[in-house]
Amino acid sequence: MTPADAYAELVRRSKELGVLNSCAAVLGWDQQTYMPAKGAGLRGDQMAFLAALSHQKFTDPKVGELLATVEGSDLVKSPEADAAANVREWRRAYDRATKLPEALVSEMARVTTQAQQAWEQAKRTNQFATFRPLLERVVELKRQEADAVLNCGTRSSERGVKAADKPGGPDSPSASIPNSEFRTPHLYDALIEEYEPGTTVADLKALFAGLTAQLVPLIQKFAHLPKKPDRSVLEREYPVDRQKLFAESAAIAIGYDFAAGRLDTTSHPFCSGFGPGDCRITTRYNPRSFSDAFFGVLHETGHALYEQNLPAEHFGTPLGVACSFGVHESQSRLWENQVGRGRPFWDHFFPRLRQAFPAAVGDVSPDAFYAAINDVRPSFIRVEADEATYNLHIALRFELELALLSGDLAVVDLPDAWNTRFTALFGLPVPDDTRGCLQDIHWAFGGIGYFPTYTLGNLYAAQFMAAVKSQLGVESLESDIRRGEFGRLKEWLVKNIHRNGQRYRAAELCRRVTGDSLSPAPFVAHLNEKYTALHAVC
Repeated sequence: MTPADAYAELVRRSKELGVLNSCAAVLGWDQQTYMPAKGAGLRGDQMAFLAALSHQKFTDPKVGELLATVEGSDLVKSPEADAAANVREWRRAYDRATKLPEALVSEMARVTTQAQQAWEQAKRTNQFATFRPLLERVVELKRQEADAVLNCGTRSSERGVKAADKPGGPDSPSASIPNSEFRTPHLYDALIEEYEPGTTVADLKALFAGLTAQLVPLIQKFAHLPKKPDRSVLEREYPVDRQKLFAESAAIAIGYDFAAGRLDTTSHPFCSGFGPGDCRITTRYNPRSFSDAFFGVLHETGHALYEQNLPAEHFGTPLGVACSFGVHESQSRLWENQVGRGRPFWDHFFPRLRQAFPAAVGDVSPDAFYAAINDVRPSFIRVEADEATYNLHIALRFELELALLSGDLAVVDLPDAWNTRFTALFGLPVPDDTRGCLQDIHWAFGGIGYFPTYTLGNLYAAQFMAAVKSQLGVESLESDIRRGEFGRLKEWLVKNIHRNGQRYRAAELCRRVTGDSLSPAPFVAHLNEKYTALHAVC
């Protein structure tokens, strides 16, 4: 078989898997939206079957033979060629997948399906104990997965480091957890690699240490000013039917195609991209809170714009997949915060807000509303956190994940560990597990290693936006947004990020788009500039 024939067969197989995996994604979306509660058992079997089938097809030894035929050929001579990018990512995924036993893949799909149902019930009733057994099983399965990927088996206990080498140093969350010997830090490397290829625990420890050192004094400065915004204006009566219409209008304005998507209600907002022509978003509504749904919709629309503008011709191959979870998150955070919490955005939308909710904001000035949506103060819920304190939520979860994975923290002790460290970080006593360790769905679906990509997304978003302003002009871009014209910004993102798929790894994409490596500096500068200007006028 010639390299060209081998590559064509790889593309065919990859596209077939893309269709199969999209079927599983539809079932996952249905599980979170419309599936009856008693369907969890069957849905677990369905998801386990599809996961095993996908794993069988992808780990077929023939795939390895085809990759070997193409690798080293002229097809991949140029690293920027379509074939080179696809083969690079197929190889990474194939090498990982072939290390995972099919039984583990199937069991993970089955258990996480059940765990998500148990989590939803536990969160609603504030009963961590009902979720604990399944979470214990998820953590154990993730340990097995990481161990298999690293090929360390039972040798993992021999790969130890001293407690002084624990992530985050002596003041980190994990440092406050009993049994502080941290024996297997590198297991987490295998899990973060799934979401952010090329990133390691060492990278993340350095990132969080440096970022936290800059954020803490910034938060202290702006969260404790004598004159605070009146956040009560966001907690008046906002009828849900009007919230839905208003949020949909904003999503349409920034470019979401409802002919290729939909907006539904769920307990935890998310975006599901099934493939060309079908990308769905969800949110949750609170009639006494404007911010929950509106900024949630902006956030998920950012994800959806990425999915809707991936190159359809490459669907099912790496070139038709988002670069990384961190870059994906950058798109949601860019639209939610860099744009959606900016003054030009509300110069356009605030008059429309008054029309939609005259009783709630008829007596509220634009300055007061803008200050309220950008208020800095510690809070319990990650998805409702302001831009400044948000990353402290991620730092907490990152270090608790490290402790859970290593065995330094038992699942039964998670609520107490969470509450103790949260209070130390935020100065707030956690009132219940619903607003504590049960607030996120990620651990239920096996997403250990996922959380750090949220902070990476914040940093990428700020750095991308700085590049946009430099290239399009700050005044010109802000003038567009004040008029409700988002086309040039969207086109820049499509051209520079969305259409590239996985042609470049995240670090390389960042360098190409911004001219520099990822740095916290643009993000911190953005916060200082915004909050300094805001408090000067409000």
